[in-house]
Amino acid sequence: MKRHVLHQKEIALKPTNDNPVAIFKALGDELRLAALLLIRDQGKLCVCELTEAFEVSQPKVSRHLAVLRDLGLVETERHGQWVYYYLSPRLPAWVSRVLDETARHNEALIEQPLEQLQTMAERPGVHCP
Repeated sequence: MKRHVLHQKEIALKPTNDNPVAIFKALGDELRLAALLLIRDQGKLCVCELTEAFEVSQPKVSRHLAVLRDLGLVETERHGQWVYYYLSPRLPAWVSRVLDETARHNEALIEQPLEQLQTMAERPGVHCP
């Protein structure tokens, strides 16, 4: 019974993907915004690629990606031990427009991470070794 109550609380606390306050709050973090824009640009990235691109630890990247996933902004796909992140195809249209405009007018946010990805050793396409 107690487990069921905890599960209900967890569900109740998760914002829906159309909650603008929660979305803008999440995008207010520079790493989350840049990661989301980089994923948008590349189509699909795994955690190892994001850690290399931003030169931060895997736990830090994973925590930020969890926030984006919980909001429904990104979805995951598992290939063996690797988890790939991509923009949710169910993004509300207004969120897609915000991301498009942000990317168009703030290219510098992902300029360095893109360079890091291009120099990433043993990066076969979009899949980690």
